[in-house]
Amino acid sequence: MRAIHPDADPNATPIGARLRAARTGQGMSLGQLADTTGLSKGFLSRVERDETSPSVATLVQLCQVLSLPVGALFAEPEIQRISLAEAPRINLGGVHADERLMSPRSEHRVQLLRSELEPDAHGGSDLYTINCDVEVLHVLAGSLTVRFADRSVELAPGDALTFPGREPHTWHVTGGEPASVLWVIVPAPWSGSA
Repeated sequence: MRAIHPDADPNATPIGARLRAARTGQGMSLGQLADTTGLSKGFLSRVERDETSPSVATLVQLCQVLSLPVGALFAEPEIQRISLAEAPRINLGGVHADERLMSPRSEHRVQLLRSELEPDAHGGSDLYTINCDVEVLHVLAGSLTVRFADRSVELAPGDALTFPGREPHTWHVTGGEPASVLWVIVPAPWSGSA
């Protein structure tokens, strides 16, 4: 008969963080999970830290309580790398702007754009809106002014500005120097066809 080791196999797939994320995402404490499953808080804590491996029956029970498909614990996360050199160029209407889509075209939850802006770059003289819930503009280098209907906000390197995406606005580079900025748009308003 084979010995059973109380310690987790170092080559086992780490599932603890996914179980913890499912539990905390539902606002469930470790104590509540212990009460619901009849397992000890200590054991559950060790499982969440990948210090021990639960039996298949225990794993199925945990997944049922957490409304998590067992297969989701072992699925490869969808991770996509996009280098700046390979990022597709897009044009969202900026003048004298080299705009790149840094998030995958298929990503609908969020969109990341990087803009390299010439000293005279701008978003147009008219205010515009984007069909999204929120925009975040982060200035990496240079300076920028964002104009809204009732005010203007000046941004320096390192500054970030968060505002509702449907708020009419435009922007322009200031200071006579080029600028580099990141735009985070939630949710992604555009699928990014070239």
